[in-house]
Amino acid sequence: MTTILGCNHAVGRSIQVTAGGTELFTYVYAATDPQLESPRPYIHPLRTLDGDLVSVFRPHDHVWHKGITWSLPHFGHENFWGGSTFSLEHGYKQLDNNGSMDHEKITALDVADDLVAFRHELSWHTQAGAHVVDEDRSLEVRLVDDGWVLLYRTAMKNVSDETVQIGSPTTAGRENAGYGGLFWRGPRSFTGGTVLAPQGSGGDELRGQKAAWMGFSGKHDTTDRASTVLFVDAGENPRHPPQWFVRSEDFAAVCPAPFFSEELPFEPGSTLTFRYAVLIADGASDDDRAASLAVQAQKALVSGEATG
Repeated sequence: MTTILGCNHAVGRSIQVTAGGTELFTYVYAATDPQLESPRPYIHPLRTLDGDLVSVFRPHDHVWHKGITWSLPHFGHENFWGGSTFSLEHGYKQLDNNGSMDHEKITALDVADDLVAFRHELSWHTQAGAHVVDEDRSLEVRLVDDGWVLLYRTAMKNVSDETVQIGSPTTAGRENAGYGGLFWRGPRSFTGGTVLAPQGSGGDELRGQKAAWMGFSGKHDTTDRASTVLFVDAGENPRHPPQWFVRSEDFAAVCPAPFFSEELPFEPGSTLTFRYAVLIADGASDDDRAASLAVQAQKALVSGEATG
């Protein structure tokens, strides 16, 4: 039976993408979260083709973690991640600097049997109300041999009059905590799962290493099943291949982190563009399967670039 993609649009709030009538994900583009959580669009729930949930929303340890989000904890002196901000002097401290990524409009929404694509315009504001970024974001869904792929693109334009240094807790002085960028938080049951990488699978020891792709394989409660989530960084992205922020021991997380250990200057009037492929697959993955999934995701990334 052929799987057909579909879409449900709750105008002014969210876009749900389906496959064969099953929800793959919901993209909430007009977030209503508390300011402390840096309100921004998020993808949750996120599911495999068989319907297994591979994301978590507002976990009690980090309530600003929400499925998949584009999140920057050190945007100059501002925080577009949520929660407290790290400094070498004070450690983690809650400041009045939790900015928001605010919905402006959906500029395109295309639906076909084998493709769902949409574009989203946002404006970023600091907690004090300053307008600092205009963003053009696009999401595209394609089916592949072993699951489905989300193609994610963001183009951020600095509309402030200052050069912003984009960094991470590591650039602020905390060792091996270089998170920031496209961040995925997996379900609780994935804790202790397997981090996947071209250099071989493992765990938290892979954090901070460079690679063109990384992923995660974890198990579900109540069912005798497993799933895999794999990220591919586009070759034209700044700092490619990036260092990766990955976690397994405390919770499941994957984040290609272009600002892991070195700040990136973001000059006034300039635009930074990043593209990623995120492949969601049913079943566990060993090194060979992870490499095969990465090839499928990379091909989808090239196809997405060709179609614009």
